[in-house]
Amino acid sequence: MIAKMQAVNVGVVGLGNVGSGTLAVLAENAIQIEQKLGFPLRVTVVCSRSVATKKLPEALGAVRRTADWREVVSHPEVDIIAELVGGTSVAADVIDGAIANRKSVVTANKELMANCGSEIWDRAIRAGINLAMEASVAGGIPIHAVLREGISGDRVTALYGILNGTSNYILTEMEQRGAPLMDVLAEAQRLGYAEADPSADIDGFDARFKLAILAALAFGERITPPDIFVEGIRRISPMDFSYAHQLGHTIRLICAARQTSAGLILSVRPALIGLKTIIAGVQGAYNAVWVKGRFGEDTFYYGRGAGPLPTGVAVASDLMRVAREIRYGRPERVSPFAHERLGEYKPLAVTSERCAYYLRFRVDDRPGIIAALAGILAEQRISLEAVLQLPSETKHDLPFVITVEPTEEHAVREAVQKMARLDFLREPPLALPMEPSL
Repeated sequence: MIAKMQAVNVGVVGLGNVGSGTLAVLAENAIQIEQKLGFPLRVTVVCSRSVATKKLPEALGAVRRTADWREVVSHPEVDIIAELVGGTSVAADVIDGAIANRKSVVTANKELMANCGSEIWDRAIRAGINLAMEASVAGGIPIHAVLREGISGDRVTALYGILNGTSNYILTEMEQRGAPLMDVLAEAQRLGYAEADPSADIDGFDARFKLAILAALAFGERITPPDIFVEGIRRISPMDFSYAHQLGHTIRLICAARQTSAGLILSVRPALIGLKTIIAGVQGAYNAVWVKGRFGEDTFYYGRGAGPLPTGVAVASDLMRVAREIRYGRPERVSPFAHERLGEYKPLAVTSERCAYYLRFRVDDRPGIIAALAGILAEQRISLEAVLQLPSETKHDLPFVITVEPTEEHAVREAVQKMARLDFLREPPLALPMEPSL
């Protein structure tokens, strides 16, 4: 008779949405997890500031509660710490404490790993402990495993993603209903899709953290968030979708990392993408990642990007992998942030990018407007492609669009700066790239 193997014990720090979802997955799926591992995965201790009021799944059995994370990372029976606090202050202390106590770590912390992942991985490797972070990007999509293992034999040339479900929900609702951004945002906040302070989502910073991690995995380059140009969706309006549709496009907040002969161009910003492309069909709070490889060509990954249970599945899966490595022997791991600047993959300024652009204007109508704008474009050697004007009820706030042929972004920016000084404009021009590879 084969003896039952001893359980691997988990300490969970943070009982918000992700922590609660993780506990639910571990409790409801405990039998299947044990069958897949060959031994139980047991939650031994949980921690949060309000732990006394938290209702835990009954299937977890007896679980120690504490409001002090130090008790979790130093607990002699805990093998793995699940850091599900978020942010960069307490979470960093929790991970530091876990490593100091030689506890393996599973984290869902995109911000901390994007900013400090290189140093954390180096310390974890030196300490001989396991570190896993699948849930830090696109919770319901195992994209880390894809890039590190599934297609690791390929040479990635470009990666495009919709990595923020809140922004994607807002944009697709605006597109379908013609509602203003702030109205949809307020609705998203009522539904719990958006935070009371939505800036991390709608200004692109949440997506930038995620792209920094994926770019490191995809290109073997040490990427930090400041390497990535970021622009949010605040200025997108329903009229932009009307004009985009006239051009056979839609608008999404696109995370892009592409290899050029000189280096990597990295950006997070709203862009026009073709309506017939697969990524244009990503609706609501879903995420997607489109990877282009030198040999394997295109692969596409789609799923829930957030939510307690999809992200909880990612955390639970990481806990299973780390537990398996603890029990059966840890393979030597290479940090995804291990590389220095490699030259061909070094980040470049996004201003060197070359593509077509969509320029949207709101003006007090008068003679000579098109001539004035075309003159500025000509000064920057930018060729005008088309002028579009949908019917408008007023001449005092008249919208129209100019599209220009592929040109370098620095030229478009200089033109927009000059245009912004023209007295007939109601607001500065909105310039959006028309993604050439999507």
